[in-house]
Amino acid sequence: MSSKAFTKSLLFHSNKFVRRLKSFVLHAHPPPPPHVVRRSSTTADELPPAADVTVCKVEGGLLMSPSTFPYFMLVALEAGGLFRGLLLLLLYPVLLLLGHDRATKLMVMVSFAGVRKEKDGSPSFRVGRAVMPKLFLEDVSAEVFEAAARRRRRRLVCVSSMPREMVEPFLKEYLAVDAVVAPELRAFRGYYLGLTESDGEVMQRLDMEEVIGVKERGGAGDGDRDGQVTVVGIAGLGSSFHQLFQNYCKEVYVASEWARRRWRPLQPRRYAKPLIFHDGRVAFRPTTSATLAMFVWLPLAVPLALLRVALIVVVLPFSLAPPIAAALGIHCRYIAASTLRAAAALDLFVCNHRSLLDPLYVSAVAGRADLAAATYSISRLSEILAPIRTFRLTRDRAADRAAMQAHLSRSRRGGGGGGGGGLVVCPEGTTCREPFLLRFSPLFTELGADVQPVALHSEVAMFHGTTAGGWKMLDPFFLLMNPSPAYVVHFLDPVAGGGGGGGGGPEVANEVQRRIAETLGYTCTALTRRDKYLVLAGNDGVVANNNKSN
Repeated sequence: MSSKAFTKSLLFHSNKFVRRLKSFVLHAHPPPPPHVVRRSSTTADELPPAADVTVCKVEGGLLMSPSTFPYFMLVALEAGGLFRGLLLLLLYPVLLLLGHDRATKLMVMVSFAGVRKEKDGSPSFRVGRAVMPKLFLEDVSAEVFEAAARRRRRRLVCVSSMPREMVEPFLKEYLAVDAVVAPELRAFRGYYLGLTESDGEVMQRLDMEEVIGVKERGGAGDGDRDGQVTVVGIAGLGSSFHQLFQNYCKEVYVASEWARRRWRPLQPRRYAKPLIFHDGRVAFRPTTSATLAMFVWLPLAVPLALLRVALIVVVLPFSLAPPIAAALGIHCRYIAASTLRAAAALDLFVCNHRSLLDPLYVSAVAGRADLAAATYSISRLSEILAPIRTFRLTRDRAADRAAMQAHLSRSRRGGGGGGGGGLVVCPEGTTCREPFLLRFSPLFTELGADVQPVALHSEVAMFHGTTAGGWKMLDPFFLLMNPSPAYVVHFLDPVAGGGGGGGGGPEVANEVQRRIAETLGYTCTALTRRDKYLVLAGNDGVVANNNKSN
C-alpha cells in the first residue's frame, strides 16, 4: 500500500471512530434570550437596512465550524507541544459531555496552563498573531461576514468566549472588525494560568456603550429616526455574553441548519489585507479525526524521515536520489520550457524559496551534483548532511558578490556546466508558504552570468518544513515526516544577466520574479525577509548563531 493510500485509509477510519463517538452524546445549542426575535437564516437581505451596528458571535456565527476544538488543538500543539495536544485529544469524550461553554473553559485550561505569555520579547501571544489567523480565516462564513459588515458599511462588533489573545489578531487585522469583546487570559509571572475573565469582568473592563458605538448618538433604542442607533445581533454557539445581546440588540438572528449547510468560505480577496505570512508546524486543520490520524502516523513518520535522510543523503550516491525518493513516497514532477539539457548547461540557477530542500531538487532534476546552494542561514547539521555543497553568504553585499563571482569564475574555467560548479540562489532570502513571491534581491544580476529561472511549488499534508519561531535544524526532518511530500520543478527560458546584454540590477530581478510568479500563478510583492519576521516574530530575522532564523 502506498503512503498516500495509507494516509487516506487512516483518515477514513479516524473519521468513522469520531462519528461513532459523537453518536453517543447529543447536546443542543442553548436557546437565545426569550425577548429577542429568532430568524431562520442569516443573509444580507434579511438584516434590517437601517441597522447601524451588528454584534456577531464568533463561534457558530461568524465561523462555519460547529466546534472550537481545532483552534484549541492548534494552540496546544504549537504552544504546548505533542504531549499537551495528546492530552486534549484524550479529553475529547469529556468535552462532548460538558456542552459548549464548560468545554471551552476546559480547553482553555489544557491549552494554555503553563504556557509563556511572552517569548523572545514578543509584545503579544505569538501563536495567536502568527499561527491562528490562517486557520480562522479559512473558516469564516462569507454570507455572515457580508451580512454583518460589508453591506451598508455597518459597524461590526465580534463577541467570543475564546480568549482575546486567540481571536483578536485575525479579527482586527484581516477582517477589520471595529471591536472585539472576549475574555483575557490570566497570567502569573509571565505564564498563563489557563483561566480567563468572566463575562461580567469583561463587560466591566470595557465601556460597552463605546464598544457598541451608541454613546455618541444617545444610546441604543428602538431604531427610530431620532439619532438613536439600531443594533442587531447574530447568535452562535453557547450562552456567553448573552447579557450583551439582551441589553443592546433589538433583534438577534439565528441561522438554521439549512442555511448553515449553504454557507461558503470567505474568499481571500475579501480580506482587509492579504494573508501572506503565517507560521507553525501543523499543516492541516486539526479536527479530532485529523489529529488522531497524526498521532497514529507519528511513530511511523520519525523512522521514515530518518530512513529518507539516510538513503537519499548519506548512504547512496546523490545521482540515485530521484528514484530512491520516489520509492520512499517523495513525489517530484519537473517541467522544462526548452530541453532540460540546455537549461542544465547554465551555471546560475535562480528560484523562489519554498524550503531548505529547494537546491537539492534543482540539482537532482538538472542532473548537476556540482551545484552549490548559496544561503544566508543554515544550521550546522543541515550543512553537514547536505549532499551538495553549501555556499554561506554574510549579508555584506560587496563581499557576497565577490565570493559568488569567484565561485562562478572557477566554474567557467572548469568548462561550464561542470568543473568548479554552479550556484543555486534563492533571492527572496526566506521562505513563503502562501502563493506570493517576496522581493527578489538584485544581487544575482551583478554576477555577469545568464540566469536560469526555476519555479518551485511544494505541497505537504501534515507538517510544514519551515518556521520563523522554531528550530531551523528540524526543518528538513519535519518536511520528510510528511506521508507524501510533493514538489513541482519548472525550468523556464533563460534570462540574460547583467553582463549578457539584458540590462541589469532591479529590472532583471523583477523580470525573473515576474516570470516565476506568472508560471506558478503567484502574486509578486515588494515585501522582504525583514517584513516577514516583523510580522511573525517581532524582530528583523537577523539573529546570529541561534539556529532559529529561516
